Amino acid sequence: MLSFALAFLVSLLVTLLIVRFAHLQEGVLGDTDLAGVQKFHTRPVPRIGGVGILCGLTASAVQLRWGYPAVSGGILGIIACGMPAFLAGLVEDLTKRVTPLVRLVCTMAAAGLAYAFLNIAVTRISVPPLDFLLSYAVISCTVTVLAVAALANAVNIIDGFNGLASMVGFMMFASLAYVAFQVHDPVVLSGSLIMMGAVMGFFIWNFPAGLIFLGDGGAYFVGFMLAELSIMLVMRNRDVSAWYPVLLFMYPIFETCFSIYRKKFIRGMSPGIPDGVHLHMLVYKRLMRWAVGAKNAHELTRRNSLTSPYLWLLCLIAVIPATLFWRHTLHLFCFVVVFAATYVWLYISIVRFKAPRWLVFRRPHAVKK
Repeated sequence: MLSFALAFLVSLLVTLLIVRFAHLQEGVLGDTDLAGVQKFHTRPVPRIGGVGILCGLTASAVQLRWGYPAVSGGILGIIACGMPAFLAGLVEDLTKRVTPLVRLVCTMAAAGLAYAFLNIAVTRISVPPLDFLLSYAVISCTVTVLAVAALANAVNIIDGFNGLASMVGFMMFASLAYVAFQVHDPVVLSGSLIMMGAVMGFFIWNFPAGLIFLGDGGAYFVGFMLAELSIMLVMRNRDVSAWYPVLLFMYPIFETCFSIYRKKFIRGMSPGIPDGVHLHMLVYKRLMRWAVGAKNAHELTRRNSLTSPYLWLLCLIAVIPATLFWRHTLHLFCFVVVFAATYVWLYISIVRFKAPRWLVFRRPHAVKK
């Protein structure tokens, strides 16, 4: 718990400093695009929250070196490999000039480094014929790189509202820590606990007031850490089903896959073009439409923050059963199907304005008597 506390305090203080002095470099640090299709804030906000998370993680990992050098070295190695993903996102946060393709390639490079130097590789997916193919290094490396990059990109996609991606990440790291404790994996356990503390240090300033954003650097790095720790957990512990991380990360994974399908085959547009009809955006626009009585900055920020708990609950439909049935492949697969069906039902209901009344948030005084 000392590692958790140290990561939390360092992340908290570094993020506070960024928030406090961001106005001195508002044009560089602040997200001044208030009219974009995926923008829901009302004032320029610093979007380099990933810096605080990285500082908290690094400080706590270094502190472990005195008592647990092997654990510290393992975590610091993952951090070092993740730098291409983090830096590509950070440069985009500062300059707005790094394309999604470049960020994706840098994240793939980070996964490749972890594969080459730390031997973090996908070697089984609990499907016997495919597990045989993964015994070939070139196939294992390709699958690993694509899986890590896909999850990092998926976390970035769901990073749309105050507290959404950070709390989702926190819950997933908590699940990884629990399973790592069950199978006695100190590196994954410590790495997950430290990331929980670092993410929470950021979360306090991000939710509900939205004083700072995670940014592409933070989102890609959180996704990278989730992917690498989960691969380590599954590949080093045969008791953990390979379907455990699939269900655990089902919310960002399915959000991404569904968005690609929706854009490519329904709307006839490139999957890389941003649009305003992701599930979390529909929740904001339709389920939360009665949440505020005015369109001033305070009320709109409140509406923004009230959106995230809806998606936290949706995410728990995957996280809770993944945590409970981490060793049972059949159970995990069934819950993957349950989550997908729930997501599609919810999306279609909101799009067709047929969402159940209990899902629509209304201010108490706005309810007719």
